Amino acid sequence: MGTRRGTNLPRMGDFNQSVILEAVRHAVDGLSRIELAQVTGLSAQTVTNITRRLLDEGLIREAGRTISGPGKPRVMLRLVEESRFAVGVHLDPAVTTFVLLDLAGEVVRRSSMATPAEAPSLILADLAAQIEELVEGSGVPRERIAGVGVAAPGPLDATRGTVIDPPKLPGWHRVALQDDLAAAIALPVVLEKDTTAAAVGELWTRRGPSDDSFVFLYLGTGLGAAVVRDGEAVRGSTRNLGEIGHIVVDPEGPRCACGSRGCVDVVCTPEAIVERAEQLGVLAGGRRPGDRAALDASLTELCVRAAAGEASAGAVVQRAAEHLATLTLVLTDLLDVDRVVFGGPFWRRLADLSLPEVAARLARSSATRAVRALPVQSTVVGDDVGAVGAACVVLDSMLTPRTSDLLLGR
Repeated sequence: MGTRRGTNLPRMGDFNQSVILEAVRHAVDGLSRIELAQVTGLSAQTVTNITRRLLDEGLIREAGRTISGPGKPRVMLRLVEESRFAVGVHLDPAVTTFVLLDLAGEVVRRSSMATPAEAPSLILADLAAQIEELVEGSGVPRERIAGVGVAAPGPLDATRGTVIDPPKLPGWHRVALQDDLAAAIALPVVLEKDTTAAAVGELWTRRGPSDDSFVFLYLGTGLGAAVVRDGEAVRGSTRNLGEIGHIVVDPEGPRCACGSRGCVDVVCTPEAIVERAEQLGVLAGGRRPGDRAALDASLTELCVRAAAGEASAGAVVQRAAEHLATLTLVLTDLLDVDRVVFGGPFWRRLADLSLPEVAARLARSSATRAVRALPVQSTVVGDDVGAVGAACVVLDSMLTPRTSDLLLGR
């Protein structure tokens, strides 16, 4: 993969340290100081000074010597994965997931709970208790926890760290989630939109090129999007980019609460797909609204039957795949990214039947089809991409070099 280049200008130590640490993190077998100078463009003296500091802080270690050509054997430097950790929390309207990640982005411990249908203040207490249990059960010293990332459905007020009336979290009106949780657990907390967190998790885990560019479509209780450009998540002016629920993908589709027909919210979400199957008699009805377990079971049954060749189930899933393909085409034509990634807790059930349809639609109709092919992939992170991504947001803010850090006056 490509590596960001450092700068030998004065007073750029923090950026250069991030550049060095990122290069070491991505090198499975480690890098010598000479190799670090080569891949980062930094002077040998700068590399020596920064690696000494990182060794003193315990973030990297010397891992033996290797001989490469003439001259002295080179000392290899590797990441100390257990030197720092981050907690990730995905606050989903149905199930809240918790993970503890090491510095390499590997899951050390995981837990989950049904999201209580009660006042936000009581849910916050449950979140704090679960985080404490996760950290204590891992045996990780508390001083090595860099912070807690919380991925929540939008809209968010990022400046105040509040959650503002998410459609599927009734009662969450301007809840000061960030400050209240930080006070309860005595750890730094960062609040991020769930779709953006998922994209950051994909960035950290897949380890693509430094100028990576993709749109991430997140299929959870709802359907949202995130955008990565030049290796960084694009968050938007209010950090709420990716609200795609009211993009129309089927003008003849069912009526949406917004007044339009065939919006993403009423044809592409798991609830919408299952409701259509129930209306057509493909699935039995009787589910309680908001019953995540029943929704999961119904969608799983529908996809299993479709994969087995049952025509009626296949027709429902095919229609949903066509709508997803229409949505993906709109987003990729607008954003001009290099690839598409799908993920989220419900995606795995639809992946095998939907990926070919989306890929074929892009190959047939993309505005840039004459220039390049657009890969369509499932996330490498898995169902916990929201929680993993939330923890990666903490690590990312601490370790990833930002070109914006080079702007004067910042």
